[in-house]
Amino acid sequence: MSSARDFVSVDDHVQEPPDLWTGRLSRSRFGDRVPHVERDADGTERWVVDGKPLLDGKVAAAGALMPDRNREPRCWEEVPAAAWSPAERLKAMDAAGIAFSVLFPTVAGMAGEAFGRLDDPDLETACVQAYNDWLLEEWAAASPRFIPQCIVPIWPPEAAAAEMQRAVAKGHRGIVFPALPMHLRDVPHVSDPEYDPVWSACEEMGVPVSLHSGASPQLLYPAFSGLSPALSDAVDAVARPMSSVYVLSLLSFSRVLLRHPRLRLVFAESALSWAMLYMEWADHQFEHDGLAREGYELKPSEMFQRQCYLTAWFDEIAPFVGYLGEDQILWSTNLPLTTSTWPRTRETVERCFRSVTDGARAKILWDNAAGLYGIEPAAPGV
Repeated sequence: MSSARDFVSVDDHVQEPPDLWTGRLSRSRFGDRVPHVERDADGTERWVVDGKPLLDGKVAAAGALMPDRNREPRCWEEVPAAAWSPAERLKAMDAAGIAFSVLFPTVAGMAGEAFGRLDDPDLETACVQAYNDWLLEEWAAASPRFIPQCIVPIWPPEAAAAEMQRAVAKGHRGIVFPALPMHLRDVPHVSDPEYDPVWSACEEMGVPVSLHSGASPQLLYPAFSGLSPALSDAVDAVARPMSSVYVLSLLSFSRVLLRHPRLRLVFAESALSWAMLYMEWADHQFEHDGLAREGYELKPSEMFQRQCYLTAWFDEIAPFVGYLGEDQILWSTNLPLTTSTWPRTRETVERCFRSVTDGARAKILWDNAAGLYGIEPAAPGV
């Protein structure tokens, strides 16, 4: 059996508490526009910012920790402590065999996209900075096993770069960015040169950029009417990883990866199977259409191997590792979301790594993430 702490989970989520933004943002400046929790007449609570609902009108996303994982909490009192308490999360990590946990937001959006929709850049920046500071003060300070990642304003690029630099200087180890900010509000296309200062800043700081699937709803198809809420959520969970196909294709063919060869991209909650098919299709079109004659010195698969990482959490590794490469795969638990492998994380790891060499297992469970996030290079028992 593996040791008690046998892998780095590169995609877990923190549940922001009700007083995060109300306690940190100026009420005299922003009033009730700041993110806060409201209670409906039936007792159900939901997050609101600037008069608009957050988190699809829910108070939390913590299905994996609920007695019925298909039912999210209706009010804050029902939110399991392991979703919002660093001390309780550490206990859950120990039970699952998680040595280090790379953190993503929840209320702020899986990639911070909730604030990217705001029309007021001052409110957007204030919300972003409050979250980034809170994550360091409440989670990273609680244990070095928590790996904080900052969110940033989506526009202008100077504001995004400035917040990245501020947050990384304070201790953040990665950047969380909406893959398609132009889907959030009227800003330039993400592949245009206007965004080059953002990618250049990430290169200079040497931190990875995480693009979380599901942060661009326009890439997902809605569940058809008549499905129960649980089945609708299941359709969303199935479609979400596949939305990364468009993002990877866009960043490859638009030359973003070529223009920024030291940029490292983590496709969070991506899964693996679609990527093998995509790489075959993309390389075929590259060779068939003669894209090398148009200034592409690398094939799409070569760009991927140089700069990109996929995140698995339920996938059988053996069928894909030979094609995608053992250096490009990361592992996660996805706590505390409904799609998490909790509480059967250990059993899932053992099942998914059957017929995988010890060397590939060590890279996927530990070494690849350690190199990205500055973690100790080896784990006993991996």
